Amino acid sequence: MLLSRTKPAVSGSASGSADGLKPERQREQKSAESRLPTLEEFLEKRDFTGAMALLEFTGTSSSSSQSSRLEAALWTAYCAFHLGQHRQAMRIYQELMADKSMPPPLDVWSYLACCQFHLGLYREAEASVLKGPKNQLQSRLLFHLAHKAGDEKRLMALHQSLQDILEDQLSLASIHYLRAHYQEAIDIYKRILLENRDFLALNVYVALCYYKLDYYDVSQEVLAVYLQNFPDSATAINLKACNHFRLYNGKAAEVRVRKDHVVFRGGEGALQVLPGLVGAIPEARLNLVIYYLKQDNIKEAHNLIKDLEPTVPHEYILKGVVNAAIGQAQGSVNTIPGRQCMASCFFLLKQFDDVLLYLNSIKSYFYNDDTFNFNYAQAKAATKNFKEAEEVFLMIQSEKIKSSYIYQSWLTRCYIMNGKPQQAWELYQSMDTSSESFSLLQLLANDCYKITVLRAAPTWGMRYQAPQPPRGLGGQPRADLPRTSCGLPPPNRQR
Repeated sequence: MLLSRTKPAVSGSASGSADGLKPERQREQKSAESRLPTLEEFLEKRDFTGAMALLEFTGTSSSSSQSSRLEAALWTAYCAFHLGQHRQAMRIYQELMADKSMPPPLDVWSYLACCQFHLGLYREAEASVLKGPKNQLQSRLLFHLAHKAGDEKRLMALHQSLQDILEDQLSLASIHYLRAHYQEAIDIYKRILLENRDFLALNVYVALCYYKLDYYDVSQEVLAVYLQNFPDSATAINLKACNHFRLYNGKAAEVRVRKDHVVFRGGEGALQVLPGLVGAIPEARLNLVIYYLKQDNIKEAHNLIKDLEPTVPHEYILKGVVNAAIGQAQGSVNTIPGRQCMASCFFLLKQFDDVLLYLNSIKSYFYNDDTFNFNYAQAKAATKNFKEAEEVFLMIQSEKIKSSYIYQSWLTRCYIMNGKPQQAWELYQSMDTSSESFSLLQLLANDCYKITVLRAAPTWGMRYQAPQPPRGLGGQPRADLPRTSCGLPPPNRQR
């Protein structure tokens, strides 16, 4: 953009040899040097700042016709848009819409929508683009708007409307990137590069995709192609610094980009730089969350990341770390959610005595809560307190929980251990034939054998046509000995 304007108009050697030229040649050279570049020349060089200056000079002239001023305004908005000055471009388009003396072309609605999209005004952008002509630009913009709105069905429908043309394929690749489908984006960019070797900027996009895939060395190789031609590109230099940071350390990255001290120097000056970038650059939010974590400001870190929907591993990890820090905060220990979290932790660790310690302290708040009772009953049963576990299991009203195998298996065990094998048997018979019913029958047989109530084992053998009786049946007489030695009659058996 502005860099092309820093070079002198005439090289030192050319100005030094001008004394030897003929007067006619000198006059021609001076005339060429003093000639004002045309708009086309500025645009061809992508010198949009120079083009805007030229347009402001020629477009505001009192001698210019109304149509000339309209054309100048359209080109000024075009240059402002490509300079990233989307607010200025939007204002110009809105002024053109308000001017009733010479209505602008219908395409201006689409251009206005593009400005609104880049400013994050997605609803306004959709309303504007629908007023414009139905063309591929409209389809591409609606495609991106559907992604921003999270409308998956509409996104897929608009995907089908894309054509095999350069602009549509680049738009599709960008959506793949935004949805973390980096390999699909790489495939599109590489295919376009094979047909258009001079599209050097695509190498930056490919390098960025490889960076997201953690292929930092490959990203460096691809990025080098672009840096050979544009060594002063801020985007490419920043990406190269990020690769160095991942491959080596922060010091190596700092050598590549001196201005990014916020990231590479452990967050110095983060509060002066990063908050203004949140919402515009995705990495700004993540870096600011990391800064807050390092400062032990868990509350601010949580406020920043709580609404983030992770798409890549480091986002999942960062959100998990923040949530873990919230759960470990001392101020939350004696709250109801804090005690629930502690109980969940001990439940996963299978330390059920500790689970009951926390659940007993809050059970009065969840007397009719099926989920709480389900977990509470499991903990009771795991500590062999089957009588209370059975009572709590039977309090559950949720059909979804009651139809689960976990509920049925635990209740079956409670029935058996509480001396109610008949009810356990009836619970098994109420189940449909499935792998779960087979597992429940095995559990029933084993637990009945433990308390010398032998009924399920023969049924297991008959139902599943076992070639020989289960080994447990051979121990049946011995299992009766504890009962008979205590003066109890042997249990009834079904043959």
